[in-house]
Amino acid sequence: MSNAAHNNKPTKVMSLYKRVTRLPFGNKIFSLMVCRMAPYFGTVNPFISELKVNKCVCLIKKRKSVHNHIKTVHVIAICNGLEMAMGTMAEASIPNHLRWIPKGMSVDYTAKAGSDITCVAEVTPEQWAVGDMLVAVTAYDTEGVVVVRGSIKLWISEKPPKK
Repeated sequence: MSNAAHNNKPTKVMSLYKRVTRLPFGNKIFSLMVCRMAPYFGTVNPFISELKVNKCVCLIKKRKSVHNHIKTVHVIAICNGLEMAMGTMAEASIPNHLRWIPKGMSVDYTAKAGSDITCVAEVTPEQWAVGDMLVAVTAYDTEGVVVVRGSIKLWISEKPPKK
């Protein structure tokens, strides 16, 4: 059966995003809700600026609490933002007969992160299939320079039948 046949209605996360972001400060409220579900994400004070099926954009402000010793954004803070973007995208996008779990992350540091950072996770619809799936993740500075590029490996499997 095709993904379209399985994914004929929005996921709970996508429905929640569409409802909450109609409100004043909706994106901030939604970002806080995601951090309540996975509290570690809150350590970088992330802001989900865009969520659509197969793509999520998450912003991290450059501030002292995410600095490294040279006062740029620490790469682990960026990885946290990339993982939040990936997880939110996955929860908003996965066909309803599948489930996911992360298996690994591979990143390259390509430039100093001396500004606010935009973290993007994106896949194509065809990638949603049982087995290993690589989610492309990229972090950009405010000038559009790629500061981190990599992938997060997910294990995609069928949901067990409901009893």
